[in-house]
Amino acid sequence: MALPSDNHVHSEWSWDAQSGSMERSCAQAIRIGLPSIAFTEHVDHTVWTASVEGLATVPADHPVALLADPTGQVTPPAFDSTGYFLAIEHCREKFPGMRILSGLELGEPHWHEDAVRNVLSRGKFDRVLGSLHCLPDRGRFQEPNDLITHRDPHEVMRTYLLEIAHLVAQSDSFGVLAHIDYPVRSWPAHLGPFDPAVFEDEFRHALRATSQAGKALEINTVVPLHDSIARWWHEEGGEAVSFGSDAHEPLAVARRFSNVAAMAEACGFRPDRDPLELWHRV
Repeated sequence: MALPSDNHVHSEWSWDAQSGSMERSCAQAIRIGLPSIAFTEHVDHTVWTASVEGLATVPADHPVALLADPTGQVTPPAFDSTGYFLAIEHCREKFPGMRILSGLELGEPHWHEDAVRNVLSRGKFDRVLGSLHCLPDRGRFQEPNDLITHRDPHEVMRTYLLEIAHLVAQSDSFGVLAHIDYPVRSWPAHLGPFDPAVFEDEFRHALRATSQAGKALEINTVVPLHDSIARWWHEEGGEAVSFGSDAHEPLAVARRFSNVAAMAEACGFRPDRDPLELWHRV
């Protein structure tokens, strides 16, 4: 089976991709035979707070550590759209045999409508993802890995999925929902393997809302989406899936794509005749 396009890749134009490289990611995509690659750079406007425990786990030169103020508050920098589009054009000229798509990953776009609208007005973005990285907590915002240090992980997961339903219903700025299972990345080992069946009702609610909003679901491969969730997506009327490595460095482009492509096909989705298009339900 041919590999699908990677529609979620970060380069040096994402504030947290310290090892990113648009040129080297394009070269990697060509080497492994991808039909296209989309550079969906982070656009974040939520100011969030990293915990002391969380900051202790990242190197001193990591972007989060460098941006955090003495209280742990992290203010993401502005997106350089001018430099980004120049880099896209440079790579399109350097790799004429590769389809290189522009894109963004909008963090919490339903909370920042005006700011998001401003960024989207700066050019043509071929792939726009919407994602939820933070949740409100005691008058601040935190990522799941920090929330689970003082809240029940099950409650965090359920709250996250409820907010996903709000995200997809309240924002029309994106076409693909990224990593619906984001908190799984920080699921505590002492609880055993993550079991999506425990949260089936909450997942189905979020998936149904995503389908009703006319958005596609991303199969993210940082922690490969569980096949149960892909199957529920089909059962809840989901029309399309997109594949995303969420790579922050070139060698991670299209990681695990062979396995998840086979899983998506088994769950009822097939590639389009145009390899650049998303996979649609049978």
